Amino acid sequence: MIGVLVSGEGSNLQALLDAGLPVVAVASNEPGVRALERAESAGVPAAVFALADYEDRDARDTAMAGWLESHGAELVVCAGYMQLLRPRFLERFPGRVVNVHPAPLPDFPGAHPLEDLLAAGAPAAAATVHYVDEGVDTGPVIASEPVPVRADDTVELLRERVHEAEHRLLPKVVRELCAR
Repeated sequence: MIGVLVSGEGSNLQALLDAGLPVVAVASNEPGVRALERAESAGVPAAVFALADYEDRDARDTAMAGWLESHGAELVVCAGYMQLLRPRFLERFPGRVVNVHPAPLPDFPGAHPLEDLLAAGAPAAAATVHYVDEGVDTGPVIASEPVPVRADDTVELLRERVHEAEHRLLPKVVRELCAR
């Protein structure tokens, strides 16, 4: 019942799989990423929906939504998916698309939140799970786990600790959403 969208390594996908959650399909906008290998190893159908293969984002997102639905996806989890979803996609899964983000929201949205929060001198990053809407990380927050910033933190060190928190929080939240 869970469709997962990925763009890279797939460590959050792996956390969902390791938690025994019912992942039925994995879609990526990038070919050849590690997340697709993780899906294959778990026996989960996976497909690539590269933007270059479609007329535009609407066409790509429509095709991707249809493919996920055809595999029984009812909830969609963006797990390191680095593209904004178009309204045509969101309309197919109303109120059933969530994202994991490595910083407190709404304070640090976007593609480089850890860099932004370190530059701002923020006291903490966070593993944040939120609903996806048409904005950039603007949907309502479901749950968040703070990750304190240490004096010697680099983006890479902080990212490692945030990933640990994400790997705990995301499966917990997704399990709760599946139970509704």
